[in-house]
Amino acid sequence: MSDPEAVARAVRGGATVFSGEKSTLVQTGPRPLVPGGSGAEQLRRATAALDGAERGVIVAGAVPFDLSRPGALRLGPADMTPGPLAVPLGSRAQVTVARSRPVPSPAGYADAVRAGLDRIRAGRVDKVVLARTLELEALDDWSVPQLLSELVARNPSATALAVPLDDPADPGARWLVGATPELLLRRRGPSVLLRPLAGSIPRSPEPDEDIRRSDALMNSDKDRREHQFVVDAVVEALSPFCRTVNAPEPELVATPAVWHLATRVTALLNDTDTTSVDLVAALHPTPAVGGSPRKEALKVIDEVEGLDRGCYAGAVGWQDVHGDGEWVVAVRCAEVRGRSLRIFAGAGIVEGSDPDAEVAETAAKMRTVLDAATAR
Repeated sequence: MSDPEAVARAVRGGATVFSGEKSTLVQTGPRPLVPGGSGAEQLRRATAALDGAERGVIVAGAVPFDLSRPGALRLGPADMTPGPLAVPLGSRAQVTVARSRPVPSPAGYADAVRAGLDRIRAGRVDKVVLARTLELEALDDWSVPQLLSELVARNPSATALAVPLDDPADPGARWLVGATPELLLRRRGPSVLLRPLAGSIPRSPEPDEDIRRSDALMNSDKDRREHQFVVDAVVEALSPFCRTVNAPEPELVATPAVWHLATRVTALLNDTDTTSVDLVAALHPTPAVGGSPRKEALKVIDEVEGLDRGCYAGAVGWQDVHGDGEWVVAVRCAEVRGRSLRIFAGAGIVEGSDPDAEVAETAAKMRTVLDAATAR
């Protein structure tokens, strides 16, 4: 499906869309939920749900950050076309924001970072990722096709997404929209590719300063340590499934708002019976969105963050009847419901993190969705 108007109609009808540099996937038609109330249960049942399915039918959608919470994986036909989504998706309507509220406040988030640092210094965790939100209330309902269109246009190297989290026929249905730069995994036969991100710095509009910041990030001991926690955890989680895992030195990846450290991890599976959702279940949540060690980091998040993340920082993607699939990490995302838009951003906290710098970093990350939502 490549016609922008057709995609806009499909989204208004509840289609799931993933648009990347190389391809666009649109899942349409009647799409029953994969059985299971929680994200973990849906992942366990996703491959079985595809047994006997026709060619072109996939499982697609989102599982939450907390896999004990409800997931939104659906079974149905999909259409994949080369290249990113053509934009714009229909005519553009003006959106007026009536109210904007950060939750917590910037000062409150800085306090949460300090609380996280206290727990790091107490030896409970090595790293913890803490999130905050910006809640926007508009005078009219947000247009999901319009948000998706802006996100694609402004973030050409990211994976833009629109995923219904509830029954799309419900007027109060929630959607997850975003443009994420982070590939959780891509599985093609025995080959697996991952690109975890961790360690970030806001970009500058001034070229010389932007270069200075990228160099500072690449040479930052604090950010390299934060990144290595993620790479080590990814390699450890893959090892039982793979005969080879290769994780070279990190490289720089740029979005319009933020520089990131990224590592291109490649692996070969021991057995092609291991599907993409099997790997998602083993990997998620990585220390890029949770922390290290995982179990204790999740406890610290519960103690000090004070948010319901929903599918923010969850795993979003698809799998076909062959077990192949592609999953991204739901960062640079927002939850949309009628007139409400809830933008999320998080930062990895390690020894040496500065609370004020983390406030600035999360503000920069929020701009991905905020700029798309308020574009004139």
